[in-house]
Amino acid sequence: MNIAITVLVTFFAGMGAGLGTGFAGLSAAAVISPMLITFLHMEPYMAVGVALSSDVLASGVSSIIYYKHKNLDIKNGLIMMLTVLIFTVIGSYAASLLPSATMGSFAVFMTFLLGVKFIMRPVMTTREAMMQVSKRKRITQSILCGCIIGSICGFVGAGGGMMMLLILTSVMGYELKMAVGTSVFIMTFTALTGAVSHFVICSLPDPLTWILCVIFTLLWARIAAIFANKAEPKTLNRATGVVLVILGIVVMGFQLLG
Repeated sequence: MNIAITVLVTFFAGMGAGLGTGFAGLSAAAVISPMLITFLHMEPYMAVGVALSSDVLASGVSSIIYYKHKNLDIKNGLIMMLTVLIFTVIGSYAASLLPSATMGSFAVFMTFLLGVKFIMRPVMTTREAMMQVSKRKRITQSILCGCIIGSICGFVGAGGGMMMLLILTSVMGYELKMAVGTSVFIMTFTALTGAVSHFVICSLPDPLTWILCVIFTLLWARIAAIFANKAEPKTLNRATGVVLVILGIVVMGFQLLG
């Protein structure tokens, strides 16, 4: 019975995380962490580690698909990635010093807020707008924004991918699909850094839960990325927003009942 529950929870957690990653560059931890914490009663810090490790292959495969469709800016993404990696480690260490309840509650609430934002104010821009940003300005923005994103990714593992998407589109002038492709490319390495940091500081999770999360997230991320490269930007924003809002409400509801 316990195995059946584990499979069920990890399947839906992986599905939500994979769809979020493939469609909008969402960090898998925004979905997986609260579900593992709520339904499998996993220790929050460990749940974030599982989620970040699940994000590695999912984001990697998604970035390859976006690259094949010419929706990935590797050159400019590398600048932000270096800063994000450094502050992911710092954030991961800081998270280990805080109460677990704080991390779990923050991850769940962040999921709901991100969903509302993408429904009410979908990210809309054009590829031509990318060319209007000067090289010097983009480098400066990449470094500063990378510090913030890396800290959040390492701290709770939630919101890093979505914040990167918002910054790439709203601040740096990226077209949505290019932003998602660049975001998942960066998240592949930040998730790997965050996962290693978590497991070094803590310990390895339950093998079955870990493997199932990785497999289900990878499967759905690949499916989502393929469809995302053919979908309209507004559809991507709102579909992801609805999923996050529903998930956030359900998880918060179970926490209150518990």
